[in-house]
This record gives sequence, structure tokens and C-alpha cells, in this order.
Amino acid sequence: MHLEHDSVILKKNIIGIFDMDKTTVSKKMREYLKTSELEGRVKYLSYDLPKSFIVCTENGETVVYISRLSSGTLIKRLEVMF
Repeated sequence: MHLEHDSVILKKNIIGIFDMDKTTVSKKMREYLKTSELEGRVKYLSYDLPKSFIVCTENGETVVYISRLSSGTLIKRLEVMF
């Protein structure tokens, strides 16, 4: 699935697509994102206002992509792939 710019991930590697506003109200989710960033597992696809994040696996490791695209747009891209 094409995310943004030159970033492409395999559909089978996607663990979840999350809306930034809805999920970051949870303390546990904020801690997860903070820990992921401290561990160097966060990749920013754009430095615009983030609307979503995608959790996936790459080479046996969890990676979090921060995107300016909405979770709805990313889910539609997955649906089109069928």
C-alpha cells in the first residue's frame, strides 16, 4: 500500500491503522507512541499536522508510520487493493 511520497508497505504487514485524534486520548496509546519514538521505531511521512498512524511489522520489528492522511483515506486505499 502506498502511504505517502516514497513510502510503501505490504498489506500483510499492517497491524492497524489508527486515527490520531481518537486514539491519543488514551494514556496507554500516548505512552506507546512515546516509547516507540524513544526506541527509534517511528517514521514520519510528513511534518504536516498528523492525522493518523499505521503500526506494521518490518523485518520482525514493529514500526509506526505517522501520516498526514486520514485513517479513512488509508483504509480506502487498502480496499482498492482488492
